[in-house]
Amino acid sequence: MIAVVIICILVTIILFLTLLAIFQIKMAGMEVKDFVSFIKANDTLNKLYAFSVKYDKLTPQQQVLFLQEADSIFDAFGKVPDALWEEEYQKYMEILNKYKDIKIKRWESQDE
Repeated sequence: MIAVVIICILVTIILFLTLLAIFQIKMAGMEVKDFVSFIKANDTLNKLYAFSVKYDKLTPQQQVLFLQEADSIFDAFGKVPDALWEEEYQKYMEILNKYKDIKIKRWESQDE
């Protein structure tokens, strides 16, 4: 009997904390799905940053993958307030610069 009461109390607390988190996300002006995609994009940003630092020259296939991943990161980061990701700003800017460089190189190679 005591175990059932404890389980009910724990479920109630978990439900309350979940609703509180959703409320805070909404109060920040975001949708929950945008926040979840931001969390995933933040992880991808770290991986993409490590990849961009490690490899200076990318094959055309790697460039396409890099551009696709960077686009998804930019979309996700654009949907959340800047204050949420100001700690990641430097990594974001380095990915953005690499993105621009690859785009320019690809445009130049297409013009030739």
